[in-house]
Amino acid sequence: MERVTLGSSDVEVSRICLGTMTFGNQTDEAEAHAQMDAALEIGMTFMDCAEMYPVNPVRRETIGLSEDIIGRWLVRTGNRDRVEIATKITGPSQMVRDGATVDGATVRDCIDASLRRLQTDRIDLYQLHWPVRGSYAFRQNWTYDPSAQDKSATLAHMEDVLGAMRDAVQAGKIRAVGLSNESAWGLARWCDIADRTGSPRMAAIQNEYSPLYRMYDTDLAEVAVNEDVTLLSYSPLAAGLLTGKYSGDAMPDGSRAAVDKASGGMGILGGRKTGRGIAAADAYGALAAEHGWDVVHMAIAWQLTRPFKVVPIIGATTMDQLRHIIAGLGRDLTDELRRGIERLHRHHPLPY
Repeated sequence: MERVTLGSSDVEVSRICLGTMTFGNQTDEAEAHAQMDAALEIGMTFMDCAEMYPVNPVRRETIGLSEDIIGRWLVRTGNRDRVEIATKITGPSQMVRDGATVDGATVRDCIDASLRRLQTDRIDLYQLHWPVRGSYAFRQNWTYDPSAQDKSATLAHMEDVLGAMRDAVQAGKIRAVGLSNESAWGLARWCDIADRTGSPRMAAIQNEYSPLYRMYDTDLAEVAVNEDVTLLSYSPLAAGLLTGKYSGDAMPDGSRAAVDKASGGMGILGGRKTGRGIAAADAYGALAAEHGWDVVHMAIAWQLTRPFKVVPIIGATTMDQLRHIIAGLGRDLTDELRRGIERLHRHHPLPY
């Protein structure tokens, strides 16, 4: 598999990343270890986690379990030097640290806690899961209101956190740093403060990105290109909506939508399963079929055509799903199919 470098860091990773957010919930430990084995076998060495995983739902009693599962795999297989591990510190959340904010001291403690769970001496990419000041991710864009933000407090917070990350880099605990669910303004400020204070620059930003959700395409893409920051795109299949399994408002047993409905979380598929979302997914499925493609393979291949640095994060509940995704890697879209995707983007803009 092709290798890429995250931003201006020295961290080289596989072109596709394995997501692990279901490890310990929908995906049991044996299945999770099998997925990591299968990924490594094809050269997919980059694996992304977070201290709050597994999710859907997030439960206090399972926080950290996904990191534990990865750690036991690393010890059992001895594969630590063959893979790149990314993880994240949770933003303010009642499920983690009772909603307390994140500061430099918290970052230091949480890096050490993740290292213990992962049973390793280093984290290749350490990310902030979402901004403490708030975020428009997770469908919050419809009601986003930044008017209560305090710019001076935000900048002081960024400097404090970057200082902790600088200390961790110097101690060899982390190799590179990144963001998640961040805005263009936030990304630019993190880069500016890093330059001014001699702290590590953000190498990556992990935001949602798929044919159905393209908020990254404009301001964020411009900042990332100019500041040399790599997008780690999560939900490249729109949380499974693009697979077509929810067409006609279907709700397959054991699917993420079924789990979301049963848990009463933040909405079915995180608010993605709407009438307009299903109609858009159906249209992309029809386009893929017209060109002899599986829509899953088309959606991931499309990401690699974008005019900015991007590493798609693929996640699978089961080995069968992962094998299906892997089977389509390495195939290039035709120009005609790319133009078809752009036409559908205009016909179905931001469908959820």
